[in-house]
Amino acid sequence: MKTSFYQEVFLFCIMDKKEIISLTISFVKETLDGAEGGHDWFHIERVYNNAKLIAKGESVDLFIVELGALLHDIADAKFHNGDETIGPKKAASFLKSLNIEEELINHIVNIIHHVSFKTSLDPNSANKFQSNELSVIQDADRLDAIGAIGIARAFNYGGFKNRSLYDPLIAPNIDQDKETYKNSTAPTINHFYEKLLLLKDKMNTITGRKIAEKRHRFMEQYLEQFYDEWNGKA
Repeated sequence: MKTSFYQEVFLFCIMDKKEIISLTISFVKETLDGAEGGHDWFHIERVYNNAKLIAKGESVDLFIVELGALLHDIADAKFHNGDETIGPKKAASFLKSLNIEEELINHIVNIIHHVSFKTSLDPNSANKFQSNELSVIQDADRLDAIGAIGIARAFNYGGFKNRSLYDPLIAPNIDQDKETYKNSTAPTINHFYEKLLLLKDKMNTITGRKIAEKRHRFMEQYLEQFYDEWNGKA
């Protein structure tokens, strides 16, 4: 019989970091089984890989980067009636079950609290918590929101929420506060202007900015093509 991630925990009295990462991967895969396609295990895996790549050029604790990346979307608030406390609580509970030290748990919980784009719309968020590990994971997460995959994720979520592709009569709102952004039901194309096209200039790291430049250009080209097709141009 296949063991669950909780049963696996008890097989280890003393675990090294590789074992902890392996258990965390199993936990995330099990928790996000059946999740919306833009916020499923494969999203986590891409962010995890991007975070490890970016971390090579930064002064960070790689173990914190890995755990933070794996757990950053363990319970995204948008799928839990906007409750931003569920993800950090779930992550903390899991890490405590592995007997992770409290200081490390607190760091990862803070990363989860502050990693999202909507948090940056709160003018007080930057003063609450900062770390190099957060910067790396934030860049990795934002990279997955732009470029070809970012476009695919945007329209997948728009379809999930039954939103229009585009409505020329509904202008993008580029000066949203956090609550307005969270409650938006605008067409998916508006999301490019309200978030996706803004991310290039919000990157924290040199590596993140370099990758973002290429993905940003792709989105601009995509929008040009979209409008040409919308307006019946050859």
